[in-house]
Amino acid sequence: MDAITIQILRNKIASLVDEMHYHFYRSGYSTIIRESRDFSCVVLDRRGRLIVAPPMFFHAPVYRYLCERVLEVYGGKDGEAGSLKEGDVFVCNHPYEGGLPHVSDMAFIAPVFSDGKVVAFTGSIAHKADVGGTNPGSTSANATEIFQEGLLLPPIRIWDGGKLIEDIERLILANTRQPVLVRGDINAQIAVTHMGAGRVQELAVRFGAQTLMDAFEAILKGAAEELRGAIAKLPEGKASAEGWIDSDGVDFNTPIKLAVTVEIKGGIASFDFSGSDPQARGPVNLRPSMIEACVFYSLIGSLGPRLHFNDGMRDVIALKLAPKTITNAAAPAAVSNYQQVNLKLVDVILEALAQFHPVRAIANAGSSSALGIVWSKARPGQSNLQYEILGSAYGGGQGHDGASGTACHLSNLHVTPIEILESEYPCRIDRFDLLPDSGGDGQWRGGLSMVREYALLEDASVVRRYDKSKYPPQGLNGGRNGAGAKFVIRLGTKDEFETPSSGRYEMKKGDRFRLQTAGGGGYGDPQRRSADMRARDAAEGYISKK
Repeated sequence: MDAITIQILRNKIASLVDEMHYHFYRSGYSTIIRESRDFSCVVLDRRGRLIVAPPMFFHAPVYRYLCERVLEVYGGKDGEAGSLKEGDVFVCNHPYEGGLPHVSDMAFIAPVFSDGKVVAFTGSIAHKADVGGTNPGSTSANATEIFQEGLLLPPIRIWDGGKLIEDIERLILANTRQPVLVRGDINAQIAVTHMGAGRVQELAVRFGAQTLMDAFEAILKGAAEELRGAIAKLPEGKASAEGWIDSDGVDFNTPIKLAVTVEIKGGIASFDFSGSDPQARGPVNLRPSMIEACVFYSLIGSLGPRLHFNDGMRDVIALKLAPKTITNAAAPAAVSNYQQVNLKLVDVILEALAQFHPVRAIANAGSSSALGIVWSKARPGQSNLQYEILGSAYGGGQGHDGASGTACHLSNLHVTPIEILESEYPCRIDRFDLLPDSGGDGQWRGGLSMVREYALLEDASVVRRYDKSKYPPQGLNGGRNGAGAKFVIRLGTKDEFETPSSGRYEMKKGDRFRLQTAGGGGYGDPQRRSADMRARDAAEGYISKK
C-alpha cells in the first residue's frame, strides 16, 4: 500500500493514544493517575501487537503477552471472533498469566470489530491504589510470595457484549482497602478503552478494515527494518556488563547481581541474561515482559532518537533468559519492587551497548523510588492512602550533563506537587530541593539528588522503596559516582535513624523524615571539565562554592 496512507494511519493511531492518555489522567480519582500518571493507553493489531508506544514505555511489551493469553483462553485467531464479542472488555493484573509488571498494575483490553471480525484491540494498564495483600497500598518492600501482594486476576471478562459484569466488579472492590479510588480509576480506565475502540472502528469505516490492517502490518514491518538497519551499522562482536542492587528487601546483607552479554551479529542483537542471580526471596524479581522493555528502551536509546518502538521490532532481537533467575522468575516469586530492578538493568544494558556505540554512552542514572503513607486519620473527604513516585537524576553522557529532579529511563512519570500533598493529606513538606555536589563529577556532570523532608500531622505507617544506597550510580569513562540514596526517619530527635534499605516504619504525629534520591554518575575525566562550566555550576548551586 502507499506510504502516505501508512503514515496518515500511523499518525491517527499516535493521536488516538495521546487522546486516550489525556482523558484518562483528567478523569482519574487517585493521585497515582491524575498526578503521577502511572498508566498507559494503547492500540494493538488483531494479534495484540503494539502499533505505537505509550509515554510510559515499560508497559509497551506487556500488552502482547496479555492479548495472546486472552486469545488463547477465549479463542479468536487471525481476526476470527471465537467467543469474543463487540463490547467485551477483559481485565487482568497477573504477572505470570498476563505479563503484568506487578499485581498493583491492572490492565483492561477490548476487541475492536469491523464486519464481524476482530481488526484490533485497545487497552490500558494503570496502577491501583490498593488491591489487597499484606500491606495497605499492596506494594511491598519485603513480600516473599506474590499472594502477599494482593488479589490476582487472570485474564477474565469484566464487560460482556457491552454490559458490565457486576459480580467481577464486586469481587475486585471487596479486595481493596480503597474501594472509592479503585472504582473511580477502573471506570475511567474502561471508559478510555471503550473510547479507543470506538475511534478505531471509525478508522476502519473511513479507510476500510483491510486497509487499516494492512497499514498496521506495514508499520510493524517498517519498524523492524529500521531497527535492523541501525543494528547493521554497529561493529559485530560481544560485550558484557554487570551491576548490583542493594538487596532483595528481605536479606539486607546480600546484594543481587544483574548481568548481560550482548552480541551483534548478522544484523541481529542478542541479549543473554543467564548470568544474573537466581530469583530472590524478596519482591525484586522480573518477568520477561520487563526484560523486553529494558532491552528495547536501551537499544533504541543507544542507536538514536529517530527509532520508534512497536512490536515489529521483536524480529530483530534475541533474548536468552535462564529459568528461575531475577530476570525470569517463576511463580510464586514476589515482584512488587520490580521498577528499581528495571532501572538498574537499564544501566547494565547501556554499559554493554556503549562498547558498540560509544558516542551514545551514558553514566548510571539515579533510579526511581516510591513512598507510601497510610494515615491513621485522613483529611475530610480524602483518602487515607498517600502514594508517590519519585524520580532522581540522569548520569552525564558524551557532550551533556545529566538532568536533575526527573523520572529516569522507561517511565516518564511525574512527581506529585507539594500543593496537592498538603491539601489532600495530613502532611507538611518542609523542604524540596536539589542537593549540591550530589551529581558525580566528570567532564560531563551527573544530575543532582532530589531531597524532600516531610512532617507528619497524624500517626502513619510509612513504606519507602528505593535502591542505589549501598551501590550508588556509577560514573563512566573516568567519571565519579553519584551520591547514594538515603532515607532518614525521626529527624531532629534522639531516635533519628538512617534506614538500611526499603522497609515499613510506624511513625507518630509530629515525626519528620527526609528522603534523598540518588544522584547521576559523571562521565569522563573531571580534569577535562572547563573552568567556565565549573563557574556556572557554582553560580547555579549545582556544586558548593569553594
